Amino acid sequence: MIIIWLLPVAAFSGWLYGRRSNASSGISNQGGLHPEYFKGLNYVLNEQPDKAIEVFVKMLEVDSETVETHLALGNLFRRRGEVDRAIRIHQNLIARPNLNREQRALALLELGMDYMRSGLFDRAESLFIELVEIGLYTVPAFTELLDIYQQEKDWGNAIKTARQLELSSGRSLKKNIAQFYCEQACELMAHGQDRGARGLLKKAINIDANCVRASLIEADIFKDEGKYKQAIRVYKRIERQDAEYIPEAVAPLFECYRQLEKLDEFRDYLHTIVDTHGGITPMIKLVELIAEQDGEEEAIKYITTELKKRPTVRGVDRLIEYALIPAQGKAKDDLMTIKDLTGKLLEDRPIYQCNHCGFDARALHWQCPGCKNWNTVKPIHGVEGE
Repeated sequence: MIIIWLLPVAAFSGWLYGRRSNASSGISNQGGLHPEYFKGLNYVLNEQPDKAIEVFVKMLEVDSETVETHLALGNLFRRRGEVDRAIRIHQNLIARPNLNREQRALALLELGMDYMRSGLFDRAESLFIELVEIGLYTVPAFTELLDIYQQEKDWGNAIKTARQLELSSGRSLKKNIAQFYCEQACELMAHGQDRGARGLLKKAINIDANCVRASLIEADIFKDEGKYKQAIRVYKRIERQDAEYIPEAVAPLFECYRQLEKLDEFRDYLHTIVDTHGGITPMIKLVELIAEQDGEEEAIKYITTELKKRPTVRGVDRLIEYALIPAQGKAKDDLMTIKDLTGKLLEDRPIYQCNHCGFDARALHWQCPGCKNWNTVKPIHGVEGE
C-alpha cells in the first residue's frame, strides 16, 4: 500500500528536481533526470519504502511548490505510525518563512494531528486554538479540540467547543452536549451534590428533550430520596423519548411501585408496554408478577402465549424454570437438559449493541467504546437483560 503512495511523490520529485537543475544550468526542458531520482525510484520498485522516502525528502527543498509534497509525506509517516518523523517534517515546514498564511495553517493542523497521535494533547491543543484564533481550518480544529476535551473528561470545555463547532459546521451536536451535561451531573452526584446535578440534568433536557440518560439519572435521584411518585413520572418519560431504552427503567419502576404498594398499576403498565413495544425484559417482569399474584400456572399460560408471538431464548429459559417446579422423574430430567442448553446460549451473550459500528457489550455505554459516538449503544431487542 505504501508503494502506491510513494509513486506520485517519486514522479513529482523527479520532475521538480530535473526542472531546477535545468533552470540553474540555463537549459530549458532539456537534460536527463538526476541520478538520485533513479536511486529513489529503484527503492520504490524494490519495495524498500524507507530508503525511498529518505532519498525523495533530500531532493525536495521547502518552497511554495513543494509544500503539498512535504505535507503528503508527513501524513504518510503518521499513517504508518512513524509520528516522530511526521512531526519533524511538519515542524520544518512551519519554521520556513516563505510559507503563505494558508500553507502555514495547514502545516499547523497536520502537526496538531501528529501530536494527537502521540498523545501530546497539551501541544496539540495549543496548535488547534491558534488555528481557531486566526480563523483558518476552524472546523477540523474544533473537531480535534472536542476530541481532546472528551478524552480528558473536561466537560466544561467540551460543551463550549461543541457549541462553537455547531456554529462553524452547521451541524447539530445537541445530543452530545446533553451527554456532557449528564457527565457533569454524575461528577457532582459522586460528591453528594444532587441539587447541582439536577440543574445540569435540566440543561440536558432543555437542549435535548429526548435525552434518556438525563431522565434515568433524575429518576434515580428521586427514587433514592424516597420520592417514588416523581421517580415513576420521570421513568415513564423514557417511553416517549426512546422506547428502545424501556428495559433500563423496568427494574427501578418495579421497586417504586412496590414501595407505593401499587403493583397492580405496574402490572397494567407492563401489559401496555408489552403489547405496544414488545421486549423480553418487560415481558419477563410481567410474568414474575403474574406468578407472584396468580400462581405459576397462570404465568406459564401467559409466557407460552407470548412466546408463540415473539419467541426468544430468554423467554424459553424462564418458561422452563416455571415448568420445572411441578415436574418429576424423566420429565424433570429432560427439562433440566433443555435448561442447561438455554443457559449456555445466554452465557456471555451481548445485551447491548451499537447501531453505528456494531460494538457488542453486556453493559450499557452512553459513549460507544468502538466508534466513540454518543447515544448509539442500545439494548438488543428480545435479548436485553433484567
